[in-house]
Amino acid sequence: MKSAGSMSNIKRKPEKYQLWIDVRRRYHLSDVHIQMARELGMNPKKFGKIANEKQEPWKAPLPAFIERIYLKRFGRERPVDVKSIEEVLKSKEIKKEERRKRKHTERESEQSTSQEASSNTQM
Repeated sequence: MKSAGSMSNIKRKPEKYQLWIDVRRRYHLSDVHIQMARELGMNPKKFGKIANEKQEPWKAPLPAFIERIYLKRFGRERPVDVKSIEEVLKSKEIKKEERRKRKHTERESEQSTSQEASSNTQM
């Protein structure tokens, strides 16, 4: 049995990324389609209305619909650099950690310079 401390160390994905992961799984979309939909600014909660080609036969299947709109808006068939949601999330976490480290070192250098300045004024 795992301890309570180890359970809190498990990182959950932010909800905005988890929604896209769920949509990808539910509607059998590829990473390319998900990235195109994100770049188009589509709402993943509304995909159920769009992916209704079985009941409403005039509608295109969801992947074809996304491809058509992407081509119309951006003038190209696919994104230049395709990344999965997991890769995007990982890169954001790395950037966040780098930012934390940089701020921490800046604070330490500010504190050390302020302590040196205060010790020089006391003499």
